[in-house]
Amino acid sequence: MGEQILSGDAGPVLEFRHRQSAHCESGVTSNLLRDAGRDVSEAMVFGVGSGLFFAYLPFLRIGSLPLTTYRTFPGAVFRKAALRLGAQIERRKFGTAAAAMDGLDAMLDQGQCVGCQTGVYWLPYFPSSMRFHFNAHHIVIYGRQGDEYLVSDPTLEHPVTISRRNLAKARFARGPLAPHGKMFWVSQTTATVDWRQAIMAGLRETCGAMRLPVPLVGWRGIRFLASRMAKWPQRLGAERASLCLGSVIRMQEEIGTGGGGFRFIFAAFLQEAADRLQEPRLAAMSERLTAVGDRWRDFALEASRFCKGRDDAVESTTELAAIIADCGERERGIFTELAAITRSLKVGQ
Repeated sequence: MGEQILSGDAGPVLEFRHRQSAHCESGVTSNLLRDAGRDVSEAMVFGVGSGLFFAYLPFLRIGSLPLTTYRTFPGAVFRKAALRLGAQIERRKFGTAAAAMDGLDAMLDQGQCVGCQTGVYWLPYFPSSMRFHFNAHHIVIYGRQGDEYLVSDPTLEHPVTISRRNLAKARFARGPLAPHGKMFWVSQTTATVDWRQAIMAGLRETCGAMRLPVPLVGWRGIRFLASRMAKWPQRLGAERASLCLGSVIRMQEEIGTGGGGFRFIFAAFLQEAADRLQEPRLAAMSERLTAVGDRWRDFALEASRFCKGRDDAVESTTELAAIIADCGERERGIFTELAAITRSLKVGQ
């Protein structure tokens, strides 16, 4: 993790500690909570905030391609983690970009660092190859110097700046998950945290979401995606099948930290929870989920080779679907056992 104390003497520039993280929203939440005096890791934020999820929603489209998501709805991790960790939060949305920027300026003038939801396409500090229309990227604004805003983007090693014009565009990007100028912050924290209660709440909700009796979500959704993927070339044609496969990879590895990354973060949460609750069974589940994360990464590697037509690629989407199905079956076992462990911990209180 990169760390840097940020401060300045020209304009409203606040002292803020930038820490690099694996995922934008959990990283922003951790950084905002730490700025408010609550020292909590990104992994704990992600787990307590019930960030792990899966859904394959072919009736929803991102760039004309079916939506695959590996996490909960944007904003949910911040809201749930902050409240469960004893923090009072504030959130605002705006009707116009001008009002959103004026609202941001007012908060900075009051000495408040602010989280913002943005569209990646309008963030020029990203390379052009990484700028696409995805409107749920979270950043922290910690100051302003003239028309330049100081940005702590937790996916980057160092803080950056952005012009008022580009930030306004990013905060009012159009399309799915349009941010509407959304900004959020931590207004105060309690003196102490009930870590057991917070961890249990995160575990219960995540296990419930991953085991929902709905074919498109949780481990059943992973199984459904596998069944569809195997038939894509026959049903959609080679070109469209390649586009759909590429979308799954992008959602996994670029847009949302994805299959492997989110599993690794949640596994780290389970290890931290095991230490706090003195519960070795959670540590064992952490190891199993880490192995599933490795399997998701295997899929991403093999799928990217397949899309590029590499000589060492698998021969069909059927083989790729088998990896996905294996991930789903492993997660079925993990979250079934984790739910049982969670119930036993509650009984043993």
